[in-house]
Amino acid sequence: MALLIDAILDTIKLIPFLFITYIVIEWIEHKASEKLIVGIQKTAKFGPLLGSGFGLLPQCGFSSIASTLYVTRVLSLGTLIAIYLSTSDEMLPIMISNQAPLDLIVKILSIKFIVGVVIGYLIDLTLRKKKKEEIHIDNFCENEECHCDEDGIFVSAIKHTLRISFYIFIITLILNIGLNYINLETVLLSSPFMTTIISAFVGLIPNCAASIVITQLYLDGLMSFGSMMAGLLTNAGVGLLILFRINRNLKENFGIVGILLAVGIIVGLLF
Repeated sequence: MALLIDAILDTIKLIPFLFITYIVIEWIEHKASEKLIVGIQKTAKFGPLLGSGFGLLPQCGFSSIASTLYVTRVLSLGTLIAIYLSTSDEMLPIMISNQAPLDLIVKILSIKFIVGVVIGYLIDLTLRKKKKEEIHIDNFCENEECHCDEDGIFVSAIKHTLRISFYIFIITLILNIGLNYINLETVLLSSPFMTTIISAFVGLIPNCAASIVITQLYLDGLMSFGSMMAGLLTNAGVGLLILFRINRNLKENFGIVGILLAVGIIVGLLF
């Protein structure tokens, strides 16, 4: 029963973020002019900087927003990666509840912010040589087969929110049940020489348990700073979960996972 309640609460916390995102998407599809769309695209140069900043906020609400906006190409790939890398999920609340030193918290957040900005801009600058992608709200709507043109903005947003929320709830419940039988601490500490790499993979788990265990192990002195950073950099919360749900391009999805793993492992080993 506790696992079911946790899954429900985790899903409820994301609903406001999802609903606002779909309101914006539906408004762009139904009302936005070409001038506004051009304006949105012009602000893309600030994407990784702003995205990395928003990603630092506790929980993973902004990573879930980013996944949806990326599929519609409102956000660039660099901005998406920046948000994923800077997302902290439950790290900050755990640090605060354990009365961790302020300079440690600032150091971790600063590293995640800088890494997010740098990698985000490197990706966007690399892809800028290719043809610039246009905003395509229909990419999302076609995948969802929602027939949004038949409903108003509000009704369409509610439908999208309910669909994605139900999906998140089911997967979160399955993960909660699975992680109840798997000791993440044992997995992370199974090989001292491989802890950084293992931590990066564990960070990919779209569940708050990953960031909680990784942060707590570091605070307990059982994990190095570098290993913790590897896991926290790859931990995008439910962002990846939503990406795989709404983006049919699996090659692209796994490419994004590969980027997160490479950055997490390299930065972790450097520290």
